Amino acid sequence: MFRRKLAALEYHNPAGFNCKDETEFRNFIVWLEDQKIRHYKIEERGNLRNISSNDWPKQLEKYLADVTCPFKANQRQEAIDWLLGLAVRLEYGDNAEKYKNASAITDGDKATKNAEPLINLDVNNPDFKAGILSLANLLQIQRHDDYLIMLKAIRILVQERLSQEAVAKANQGKEGLPIALEKHVLGFETGDAVLNEAARILRLLHVEELRDLQTKINEAIVAVQAIIADPKTDYRLGKVGR
Repeated sequence: MFRRKLAALEYHNPAGFNCKDETEFRNFIVWLEDQKIRHYKIEERGNLRNISSNDWPKQLEKYLADVTCPFKANQRQEAIDWLLGLAVRLEYGDNAEKYKNASAITDGDKATKNAEPLINLDVNNPDFKAGILSLANLLQIQRHDDYLIMLKAIRILVQERLSQEAVAKANQGKEGLPIALEKHVLGFETGDAVLNEAARILRLLHVEELRDLQTKINEAIVAVQAIIADPKTDYRLGKVGR
């Protein structure tokens, strides 16, 4: 409800602000007055800053009246929204020259913003966690304590294996090269020329399957290293590690 205004005011946790938490609410009011509204002189803010006092609700009522807020303390959401609006107006007034020269968001800016969709994700949201776990189970991706790392792994798999280009490439028929079976040594004899030829074919197919398996193993190793290793090298120490 207040996320956009909180973000505009550079509040430290705009996505997770909980106005129903009494301690968080009181700290928020103090932060708003100290950093943005500044209606009181510094020496007059002592009572408002004393959030553990039993008289703090009375101080809040007084503060709302002093800033001419039309809402009472028991109308918490309405009062917060009004105070945020006041803070935004004051913030703009203090930095009028800075915002006067700000240009409108262009298509290029939108593209840049859309290119970084993970920035504004709330990783602590239960729905987000449940969705990541469902995708990981569906795609058979190893679980990780960091949900953003799991999301990164999902993105890599989807881009490399499930994109339209990857599917089209996988569906393309592979042209086989002609093979002279007589040049491949079977290693044993069945006593029948037809059976010997069939055995050579089966052996070549088996070798091809082993090569595919080795390729998949190598890809899995690289993917795991990219996700969980992420080493940082300090050349001064001559070692690799965090």
